[in-house]
Amino acid sequence: MLEISTTDALAAFCSRAKAHSFVTVDTEFLRERTYYAQLCLVQMALPEEGDDAGALIDTLADGLDLGPLFDLMADPSVVKVFHAARQDLEIFWTMGRVIPEPLFDTQVAAMVCGYGEQVGYETLVRKIAKADLDKSSRFTDWSRRPLSAKQKTYALADVTHLRDIYLTLKKRLDETGRQPWVEEEMSILRSPSTYEVKPEDAWQRLKTRTTSGRFLAIVRELAQWRESEAQSRDVPRNRLIKDDALLEVASNRPRSVEDLNKSRLLLREARKGPAAEAILAAVQRGIDCPDDALPRVQAQKRQAPISPALSDLLRVLLKAKSERAGVAQKLIATSADLDALASEPEGDHLVLKGWRRDIFGADALDLIAGNIALGVKGNTIKIIRS
Repeated sequence: MLEISTTDALAAFCSRAKAHSFVTVDTEFLRERTYYAQLCLVQMALPEEGDDAGALIDTLADGLDLGPLFDLMADPSVVKVFHAARQDLEIFWTMGRVIPEPLFDTQVAAMVCGYGEQVGYETLVRKIAKADLDKSSRFTDWSRRPLSAKQKTYALADVTHLRDIYLTLKKRLDETGRQPWVEEEMSILRSPSTYEVKPEDAWQRLKTRTTSGRFLAIVRELAQWRESEAQSRDVPRNRLIKDDALLEVASNRPRSVEDLNKSRLLLREARKGPAAEAILAAVQRGIDCPDDALPRVQAQKRQAPISPALSDLLRVLLKAKSERAGVAQKLIATSADLDALASEPEGDHLVLKGWRRDIFGADALDLIAGNIALGVKGNTIKIIRS
C-alpha cells in the first residue's frame, strides 16, 4: 500500500486515479469532541493490480493540501464508490465544498439487489468477495500517530474488497436494468442541503410536546444560539446545552442567572458568564417575538382512520412484491408509509412514484380499491386479479 503524507504524492496518486473508470473511497474520522467531523484518514483503491493500487492518505500530516483529492472527487469521468456514504460525503462537503460525483453507494445498490435491509460492508465482503474482515480496529482513535500495522490493514480492507463488491453489484444492476433505481436514491446524497444545518432551522429537530407558538419561539431562539455557537467553536451542541435542558429552560422562561441556577438539567458551564447571558437573551427574544412571527408547527391534515386490516394486507403485499423483485422491503416502503397509504390512498406518497410505483405502488392501490386479492399457495403469496 501507499502511505501518502505530502501534497505531491497525493497529486500523483489522484492523477493515476483519473485514468480509471472508478475509484473506491472510505474515511476514518472522529466526532466525539467536535461539531464537525475531524478527518483523520482517507483510504482509496484503484481497480488495478499491485501493491501501489491502494493508498492511505494521512490527512493530519503537516502541510498536506487536500486540493488534488477534492479535484478527483469532482472529476465527472471517475465514479467514486463508497459504502454507506452519507457521513463521508458530509466531510467532503464541509471541508472541500464538493460532493463526489458520479457517486455509487454499495449499501443502496445492495438493497436494490436484494441483499437485505441496510446491509453492512462486512456482510457484502463475506457474500461477494468471499473474505473475512478483522474488525478489531473498528473502534480506535484514528487521530493518534503513528498508526499501527493492524490499523493500516483494517483501513485498507475497507476499500480493496469494495472493488469486487462494486463490480458485482454494477453488473447485476446492468443486467436487471435497475441502475436508474440507484440513481434515483442518490439524489438525496448528492444534495448539499443534506449536510448543512442552518441555525435558524435547528429548532425543528427537537421533539416537543406542545405546539404553543410562544414556547416554540423560545425554543427556536435557544436552538439557533446553540447551533451557531457550536458551529463557531466546533464543539458538540450537547456540550453547550443538552436537548432536555434546552426544553426545560424554554418552559421555565428564566429572567436572571438566579433563575437559571434553579434548572435541574442545565450544565454548570451554562449557568454563568457569556453562556448564561446568551441563554437569557435568547429566552427574552422568544418572549418578545411578535405574534405574527411566532413559529407554527404545521397542522397535520385530518387523517382518515387507519384500517389495521388494510395496513396488514399492504404489509403482506409488500413482503410478496419485495421478495419477487429481490429488493429490500424498507427501501420500497416503511411501516409508516404503508399506514399513510392505507389512510389516504390519493395522497402524495413516495411509494407511488418512480420505480416504487412500478414494483409495488400500483398494486397497492389496486389492493386498496378491491381490484386484487391476496391468496396463499404453500409458502407463496398469490395476487388474484378480479
